[in-house]
This record gives sequence, C-alpha cells and structure tokens, in this order.
Amino acid sequence: MRNVERITSVKSELLDIFMSMEVDEHAQRRRSAAQRNLRARRGIELHREFQALSRDIAPLPDEDERQESELH
Repeated sequence: MRNVERITSVKSELLDIFMSMEVDEHAQRRRSAAQRNLRARRGIELHREFQALSRDIAPLPDEDERQESELH
C-alpha cells in the first residue's frame, strides 16, 4: 500500500508541475501577443504621424506661380 501512496503522490506532483508550466506558457504567450499588438499599433501611429507631417510641411507654391495661377 505504501508504494501505491507514493506513486499517487508523485503523479499528483507531476500533474501540478505540468499544470503550472502550462499556466506560465499561456501567460508568456499572452504577454508576447500584447507586446506585438502594441508595437503594431505604435507603428501605425508613427506612419500616420509622418503622413500628417509630410502634408503639413509640403512646399508651398512660389509667389510667381501663385500670381500666375490667379491671372489664369
């Protein structure tokens, strides 16, 4: 009987270890996914910021070109 109790105890410990490993792996995957999402979101934000800056600092037409377009 003593051996059966030991085997049951060892099986229980192994199951606990396995379950804690699964929980840790799941948490790590969730953290990695969150980091990827944040990097992607920031990349999109940067892209939009650069587009807006490009539009904001686009060269203005020269004075001669503006006068010419007003005449025509």
